[in-house]
Order: sequence, then C-alpha cells, then structure tokens
Amino acid sequence: MTAPRVILGVAGASGAALGLSVARQLSEMNVRIDLVTSTAAERTLAEECGSDAFETLKKLATRVHPLGDIGASIASGSVPVAGMIVAPCSMRSLAAIAHGLDDNLLTRAAGVQLKERRRLILLTREAPLTLAHLRNMTAATELGAIILPPVPAFYLKPKSVTAIVDQIAARAIDMLNISTPIAQQWSDKA
Repeated sequence: MTAPRVILGVAGASGAALGLSVARQLSEMNVRIDLVTSTAAERTLAEECGSDAFETLKKLATRVHPLGDIGASIASGSVPVAGMIVAPCSMRSLAAIAHGLDDNLLTRAAGVQLKERRRLILLTREAPLTLAHLRNMTAATELGAIILPPVPAFYLKPKSVTAIVDQIAARAIDMLNISTPIAQQWSDKA
C-alpha cells in the first residue's frame, strides 16, 4: 500500500513551531508531505524557531512547492491526497480560503481540498479575533474546512511548550483520519 500523501501549508502567522511539529510527526509516520509556505512563513520560522528552521522544515518534506507555482500537482483535484493542514494559518490565508481567492499555491491547494470534499484543517492563529476573522472562520467552516485553533489541552498537564505544540499538531493530524490516533487522549481514570 502506498504511503498517504498530505499537503502541509505553513502561513506567516505566529506559531511556526506548529508547522514544524506537524511535518516532523507526519515524517515519522512515513507520510509523504507536499510542502507549500507563504512568503512570510520563512521569516516567522527564523524569528520563532531559529535561523535553520526553514531548512529543517524543507528537509522533512517529500516535495517543496514554490508559492507561485499554480501549475503544481497539488493545485489539481485529479491528484489524490489525504487532505491538507495549514499550520499556522494566518488571517490573510484564512480570508483567501474562505472567499475562494486562489491567488497562490497555498490558497489554491486549500481550495482544491474543499472542492474535492477532502479534509482541510486550519490552525488559525490570532488573538483577539475581529468580527471579520470570525465571519471568515464561519465561511470556511460552511465550505467544509475544520477550524482548529491551537488551544492547549491543559487537562493533560503539559510539562513544556514543546509538549503543547506537539499535542496540537497531533490533533490536527488525527483529524485527517490517516492512522490510529496519535494525540494523547483524555482519560477519566484518576
């Protein structure tokens, strides 16, 4: 059986570690990763995760697609993928996705997931939220996207920021239904 293929979009919002964690966990699962990053993502990765973070992210990917390559395979619904995660998802990318503005490969690939009725998980990053943000989240949800803000699972009593990031990334991966769940689960046993 062929390994699943997943598109990972990394937008320029704060929370770049989320994209790195998703890529690392998918890679450990032997999932083929098609990576596309926004223009601001490279800067955010460097500022939040270190100067080598962008190179690390690219090495985890099976294929890296330029943002302007609207002729890339992931821009077509005829190319089968298991779905797409945008981690983090900026409010600019959310707005473009919610309104069908397929103006770059990241937003085009997301639009393809919606039209093909595939999973699109958006780890939206902004606080506080404006009414425009909330309306765009509603519009994206109505189109079929899953809005998964990176909210910590405090009930798991995480010991580090890395544990929080990894748990959120694992939840996003679990939403694709490509394997048995990998996120730590709630237990009602004391």
